[in-house]
Amino acid sequence: ARILGVADVIDAISSHRPYRPAFGIDKALEEILQNRGILYDPIVVDVCVKLFTEKGFKLE
Repeated sequence: ARILGVADVIDAISSHRPYRPAFGIDKALEEILQNRGILYDPIVVDVCVKLFTEKGFKLE
């Protein structure tokens, strides 16, 4: 549930929605980092950020 919560936020913010354009991965990572330990599990956030910033993971 903790992993899916972070994954859902990343997907929701970085993806296009009918009512708004995509904000991009940078905005999504900013959101989870700002709420790390508050809304989102800090370990899950750290791993997610590392995947995108160090491992080169990309959403397609």
